Amino acid sequence: MKRTLTLGGIAVGLLASAAVAAPAHADSVPHDTLASTNFAAKQVAAFWLGERAANLRNAKPYNVETTVSAKHVSTGGASADSKAGVVGSSGDKKATTSTKNVNLPKTTGKVFFIGADKKPHWCSATAVQSKYKNLVATAGHCVYDTKSNKATLDKWVFVPGYYQGKTPWGIYVGKTAYTHYDFDVYEDGDRDYAFVTVYNGVLPTSASGKSYERTYETSREAKWAKAKLDKDSAYSHLSIRPVVDTRHVVKEGTRDSEKVYVKRDEWKKLNPEGTDANGPFKEGTGVTDREFRFKPRGWEEGKQSRDGKAFYMKKGDKYVVRTYWINYDVDYRLTGRALSIGLKDVGALGSNVGGQGLAYNQKIGTAVFEFGYPSGSHPDGNHAYSGTTLKWAYGKTFKAAAPSMKAEELVAIKSSFTGEGAIGSPWLYRYSSAKRLGYLNGVTISVSDTDGNKRIDTNVSPYFDGETLAVYKTAANNWSGKIV
Repeated sequence: MKRTLTLGGIAVGLLASAAVAAPAHADSVPHDTLASTNFAAKQVAAFWLGERAANLRNAKPYNVETTVSAKHVSTGGASADSKAGVVGSSGDKKATTSTKNVNLPKTTGKVFFIGADKKPHWCSATAVQSKYKNLVATAGHCVYDTKSNKATLDKWVFVPGYYQGKTPWGIYVGKTAYTHYDFDVYEDGDRDYAFVTVYNGVLPTSASGKSYERTYETSREAKWAKAKLDKDSAYSHLSIRPVVDTRHVVKEGTRDSEKVYVKRDEWKKLNPEGTDANGPFKEGTGVTDREFRFKPRGWEEGKQSRDGKAFYMKKGDKYVVRTYWINYDVDYRLTGRALSIGLKDVGALGSNVGGQGLAYNQKIGTAVFEFGYPSGSHPDGNHAYSGTTLKWAYGKTFKAAAPSMKAEELVAIKSSFTGEGAIGSPWLYRYSSAKRLGYLNGVTISVSDTDGNKRIDTNVSPYFDGETLAVYKTAANNWSGKIV
């Protein structure tokens, strides 16, 4: 159903399709692996927890597909495809819609990952009830890389209750991501949600880092090695810098070499006394003469400069300042920090924070709570949210569409949550402040200024129906296990 247009000032690919995609039956739900082995998951955890959680602290809110032009839909649009229903939470309780004394859910937190720009970012997300207490729900594009068209975002983890580098219930490394066929194939905004199984949580028992350094003959070799470390292992602050190898003199013009101006005495070791003043000189060495009509300051015939890098001589009536160079081989040094971290298992996600239930095919006009970490500015520049603490909004759903996303069957609520940081925020139906639990009935996928006053006033979500239930059921029945 999509992709080739620009939304919110960000270029996104759309693929048009007149064909109707197959429904998301449980036996055909697309899925992708995030961290396939215990070793890979340990390395991901070390990447985020190492160096006093520096990468968590430095992460920025994700800014891909955050703001769209949305509108109300009076006819057509989102609708139920079967009977309404719910899947129980970890602590079902009679419905409550009171907005007084709202206790924030323990299940909500941030998902962290590496974006297409190779930098750490985060979205909002929530734990959801499942057979193995290991499931997280968020926006599809906070799992799948819609910007670079790579399959999934790298080094994906969930941290419930995250606050300024603190991980009170541990860090949960993503194992497998499940989404709807239409989003997987067409990046369809009407199906922009994902359910991710996570390994048991871990916390650090000890952490240390040591300098990593290796030198390569060519830039290509160094870049290949860096890419491998970026992908496979827990290294930080990796960088490549050229280094001159003064042990190897090479012919001028050689690839990966550099002409270095040196002291005359050093140059003379390669061109000893007796070498003709005008050459030939040893391969890879040479001189540069600067001629002047008038005597330069400090010039004294037959003498060298104070720093030893220049020699003064005459050529006819010209005053000459001669400098000396050697063409050295250039190597490429890859440096960084190799993280070493001890980890302890803290148990399954749902055992620690509980899990929200799931509601599907609910009536439009249902009241929901939205919980998330909004961070971005309003279009007028007002920065109302910091993204550091969990916020909430409350409203009744209504039908909406976002033509720029080719999304015609969305639901929306009135909310001032700004896009960056809020993407992935759970919408909870029949939320109980006493239990801090309810039923997941949507996830924020974008925000909009519908009245044109340059203030965000609307948040939109896919409508959760029977096909959403099928994706959820497939994910909810898959085990992930421990990493330590």
